[in-house]
Amino acid sequence: MDKVKAKKHLGQHFLKDESIAKDIADTLTGNGYSKVLEIGPGMGVLTKYLLEKDIETWVIEIDTESVGYLNAHYPKLHGKILSEDFLRYNISNSFGDEPFAIIGNFPYNISTQIVFRTLELRHRIPEFSGMFQKEVAERICEKKGSKTYGILSVLVQAFYDAEYLFTVDEHVFNPPPKVKSGVLRLIRKENFHLTVDEKLFFTVVKTAFNQRRKTLRNSLKTYNLSDNLKEDSIFDLRPEQLSVEQFIELTQKIAANGV
Repeated sequence: MDKVKAKKHLGQHFLKDESIAKDIADTLTGNGYSKVLEIGPGMGVLTKYLLEKDIETWVIEIDTESVGYLNAHYPKLHGKILSEDFLRYNISNSFGDEPFAIIGNFPYNISTQIVFRTLELRHRIPEFSGMFQKEVAERICEKKGSKTYGILSVLVQAFYDAEYLFTVDEHVFNPPPKVKSGVLRLIRKENFHLTVDEKLFFTVVKTAFNQRRKTLRNSLKTYNLSDNLKEDSIFDLRPEQLSVEQFIELTQKIAANGV
């Protein structure tokens, strides 16, 4: 098997620039884990550089043609190729309770789902790095006050320190995507347990940004807040004006109101 054909329905765009692949592999710090899971390795351009590191590399790939290619070309991966869907696979089947990092050139059509799945597994994942569509990577790392600051920004940054690292042009892929890409790194915060009910926090953030042009007093009407609480100045703000810490404070106020 000489090469794998990129499949549009899987959102595959194979990176062909070796130096960029190495740069992405080098975003890993190795702190707090001894295993890394690469999502969607394709033909292994990034995998090659991960295998050079003093870390145990695993890959998860839904494309059976890619799985065949990896088995044929990367003997070091034998026994560490998961022919599974990361969004549905029970990772404990392979890693037990061990922490692991995530890395990849993520398919753009499921990249945000990969982030949300990572948040579900955050107690297992101290570090996450990889390539997204540029605007998605920027949105994840954005700070309050920006038009692109939103649900992803707040939920990710509640648990991870997010850093946008570098931009990647379209022409280094086969086939080239129609947009630029961006590489980011997430490092889990030392204290990643919130001081509020996490389920309520998630719903408050999502409800607020679903009507982002409105003030919180209007966008959070469904919580039937008391008149006294609605007089709090935080409800004069729109969601993009609140930091992660202020969203936690807001959730505390709503919880205290008896939600």
